[in-house]
Amino acid sequence: MIKICSKPLPVDIVFHPDWWHKNLGISFDESFFYDPRRRVEDEQKMEQLLYDRFGDLGLGEDHDKQLPQIGAVHLASGYLLSEMLGCKVEYYEDAPPQVLCAHRESLDFEVEDAFRSPAFQRLVKLVEELKAKHGYVVGDINWGGVLNIAIDVRGEEIFTDMLLEPEKANVFFQKIAQVIDKFVWYVQTNTGSSSISVNRSARLFDYPVAIHSECSHTMISEEDYRRFFLPIDQEWSLRHKPYGIHYCGKDPHRMASAFAEIERLEFLDIGWGGDVALLRKHLPDTFFNIRLNPVDIQKYSFEELVKNISERVAASGTDLTKTGLCCVNMDKSVSDQRIYDIFQVADNIIHSM
Repeated sequence: MIKICSKPLPVDIVFHPDWWHKNLGISFDESFFYDPRRRVEDEQKMEQLLYDRFGDLGLGEDHDKQLPQIGAVHLASGYLLSEMLGCKVEYYEDAPPQVLCAHRESLDFEVEDAFRSPAFQRLVKLVEELKAKHGYVVGDINWGGVLNIAIDVRGEEIFTDMLLEPEKANVFFQKIAQVIDKFVWYVQTNTGSSSISVNRSARLFDYPVAIHSECSHTMISEEDYRRFFLPIDQEWSLRHKPYGIHYCGKDPHRMASAFAEIERLEFLDIGWGGDVALLRKHLPDTFFNIRLNPVDIQKYSFEELVKNISERVAASGTDLTKTGLCCVNMDKSVSDQRIYDIFQVADNIIHSM
């Protein structure tokens, strides 16, 4: 196992697009994602706003740099690989891109078709234009996860497929995994990272972690995970080092014993409600990124905030280099003070150890 973090209890915040739209006036239309000028200028504006409001917390550290970011590293949004596999995407002023289910009738497709798609070719064009002007590119693009994308492409019928045609479903998943794998290597080869857009906490680590999103795994059993997806995680953990899993649902502990069978699981994103102590029992050396609920956390008194964060951090163990905190999709109603509160609680925990 690689120890991915040397900093005790790192904290990060990701704001919802409506926060950015309200406070900065940025529109998250299609050009935000694919116009090379906006890729640089808007990302720097976002960094500058973070620095102006929360610079003393360490946010906005790149405010004085014009970085050629190939993807929106300040948003929690996975859409491109689904589009590469046939889904349509709608864009909004104050919301992340919305994937429209393709309802693909067949489970059969060619992996290379995804890379011949207009969606991927548009990305290649963006990367080349940024390289031509700046000489290099940075950042990455949220690559989602195997089941997440399968649902986007096939719809809810994929669960029937898993039951009635498991062999065909497994081939379908394996092909999606091949698309993801090739995409991740393309991005990481160009930029050096793959998963800042999956979780911005990744930028705080000593090594570039590859993080597989398993948001939809709340919808399947542990048996289904073991049958269809655990082998993919096991293989990827050996090929993408260090390797992690993003599980934003409330029940990652259901998969604790299965996760323990992944030989090198260096990172686990733990959804609000996850049993941290049980997960730590099964994964003593894994870095736990404890997610805070962006809705509930705004309702807490400061004392309730302290209690909730402190109890979950304590359940993760005494080595604070194995635990971090994040709150993703804080919307336009959140106060600046609540952001400061989160960092203050973390700082108090560090100094009490």
